[in-house]
Amino acid sequence: MESGPAIFAGLVFALFGAGLLVWTATRVRHGRPVALDVSPVASATVAGVAAVIALSLGAWFLTRA
Repeated sequence: MESGPAIFAGLVFALFGAGLLVWTATRVRHGRPVALDVSPVASATVAGVAAVIALSLGAWFLTRA
């Protein structure tokens, strides 16, 4: 019964992280800015780190379920 919220949270974090990672990679590949009025390298780095953290949290939650 208690594993339900952990599974839900894990899936949410994993889907968000995967979506952010794909979106960031697509923007970088096409040479488009990831964030407006910010250095392209800095914005891609921050978005990539956030995506990896979200994926890691999702995996951690799913292993706790």
